[in-house]
Amino acid sequence: MLKALVQEVTPFQQNASIIYCSESKKCAIVDPGGDIEILMELAKNNDLIPDKILLTHGHIDHAGGATELSEILKVEIHGPHKEDKFLLDSLKSQGEMFGMPSRDCYPDKWFEEGDKVQIGEEILEVLFCPGHTPGHIIFFSKKSKLAIVGDVLFNGSIGRTDLPGGNFEQLIDSVKNKLWPLGDDIHFIPGHGPESSFKAERLSNPFVSDSALGIN
Repeated sequence: MLKALVQEVTPFQQNASIIYCSESKKCAIVDPGGDIEILMELAKNNDLIPDKILLTHGHIDHAGGATELSEILKVEIHGPHKEDKFLLDSLKSQGEMFGMPSRDCYPDKWFEEGDKVQIGEEILEVLFCPGHTPGHIIFFSKKSKLAIVGDVLFNGSIGRTDLPGGNFEQLIDSVKNKLWPLGDDIHFIPGHGPESSFKAERLSNPFVSDSALGIN
């Protein structure tokens, strides 16, 4: 079974996730924006074996600690989509701007729509969901009915689109045509704030509820 541990990191209160296979104890650390010592301790305390680092997108609060963590754990960085390369290439300057020391990131693999990620005996699907950033992707476990959506969707809100490369229409399209078809019974971990379900957001999210989108 795929399980997840969620740890808030960085001054941006970002949800870094450690997703793991309960049988093999292999894990992936998703969006290690910072506070990597806390993330490593969390994995160690749960007897997990880091296998890779996964990135949903290239903003510093999600990717700022990836390079250092990769070197310490000796694991590869996978994701996001190559359209976010310009953001990962500027993590050091982003860090200087926000007072968060960081290093530029050069992933070992870029993701495309339909790619698969193996964590122990578990498989995640990759969906390309631009809008918050041009290269944003999400991870979905059909078996566990779990989605890790980064900054595409929040409990009661959606990701901002006023940053470089953001596009409001793309973001709405990603939610409507990529997330909602996965099913109402999907539980999701957002990049910030409390977890929720697609059903709850389709009922009450002021930006992407069925009523807001004109879905009957």
